[in-house]
Amino acid sequence: MTKFLTYLLISSFILIGCSNDDDNTPSTNALQVNNKQPLGSSANDLLSATNFTSITIEMVSVQGFEPSATAVNGFRDFLQERLFKPDGITITQRSVPSSGKAPFTIEEIAEIENDTRTLFNEDGNITVYVYFADGSREDDTTEQVTLGSAYLNTSMVIYQGTLLALNARPNSPALSTVEIATLNHEFAHLMGLVDLGSPLQSQHEDEEAEGHCNVSNCLMEAAIQFGSGMMGMGDVIPELDPQCIADLQANGGR
Repeated sequence: MTKFLTYLLISSFILIGCSNDDDNTPSTNALQVNNKQPLGSSANDLLSATNFTSITIEMVSVQGFEPSATAVNGFRDFLQERLFKPDGITITQRSVPSSGKAPFTIEEIAEIENDTRTLFNEDGNITVYVYFADGSREDDTTEQVTLGSAYLNTSMVIYQGTLLALNARPNSPALSTVEIATLNHEFAHLMGLVDLGSPLQSQHEDEEAEGHCNVSNCLMEAAIQFGSGMMGMGDVIPELDPQCIADLQANGGR
């Protein structure tokens, strides 16, 4: 499914999407199989301490396309706000050479994960793989681009090449603002929002955008506006609205 964010620039609107694909073939490796499940199926495991008391985020970036330190810290803050992990939240980072495959299909991203992911669920620790790609999604157009995709239960990609290209436009928000919003939005899909594994506690799913919230300005809204300082909006990172938070809390989260 394709999900859209709206990125507000001084002169025009550019539709920005996140895309979720859960039809990749699971690995036959016994260690990996629990990390090769459908999107949203590990929502409770990510949110609660029932089965996993700690979490490790394995960030793998193409050389030159690493996230900003501000974005990593902002993402960590988001995880600490929402997850019950008494034994801690760890974020590891490393860089890898380019695959040379950009622009990417989601199947190619899954293949890159198979080649570069090294951490899997084990001994009370759940792991999430985040790949920062050096390019865009294959089906992007001049009017619509994809910032990130959550495509398996513990897998997501950030199209860092696209984020950098957008950041180069005049009057755009800070790169770290868009990075944090994209990381948080995609991880929220892993946590089961909206109605993707964390059951609705109230009716707030957007009828026209499956998996998204119908509350204005929510992080999970299908259309989120990021405004430049010149427009008086500042670099504001959207937050989850109370109804989304209630869904997460009912499924074991904070």
